[in-house]
Amino acid sequence: MASQVQGQVFKEKDLVLNGGLGLGSTFAAGWGGGFGLPLGVGAEYGVATLEKGVIGVGAEFGYASYNFYSVSTFGVRGSYHFAELLDLEQDNLDLYGGIGLYYRNFNFDGIIFSNSGLFPSFHAGARYYFSEKFGAYGEIGNTWAWLNLGVVLKL
Repeated sequence: MASQVQGQVFKEKDLVLNGGLGLGSTFAAGWGGGFGLPLGVGAEYGVATLEKGVIGVGAEFGYASYNFYSVSTFGVRGSYHFAELLDLEQDNLDLYGGIGLYYRNFNFDGIIFSNSGLFPSFHAGARYYFSEKFGAYGEIGNTWAWLNLGVVLKL
């Protein structure tokens, strides 16, 4: 299947959707416990081709809850896709990293906590495509979980 995918995996004008589960939430309740298993979705669009690599911009939404508490995270981000820079032989592997700006909303039974607000983020990840349009991803960062795992769909 890998031979079906040719060249730089993520290109200018590509639109990629992702959805996944988070492991290790980037926030904790005041008593030291977590908020459960975070879920997240996102989209990224390729905006510029560089000599070696591609720049993408995107947005994400993450959500986690525990009893009457919930946390919603929304952010925008930029990524540099650099697999081409490393001259990898794998045409179905997309490596990337970047920064973003997110808003996190802590909520208790309809009451928003005062520690809700903006925060800077970082991320580094990889997408492995099983076909031209479908793949899996893994990502580390401080967005809605320390480790995000899921599926990607290139439109």
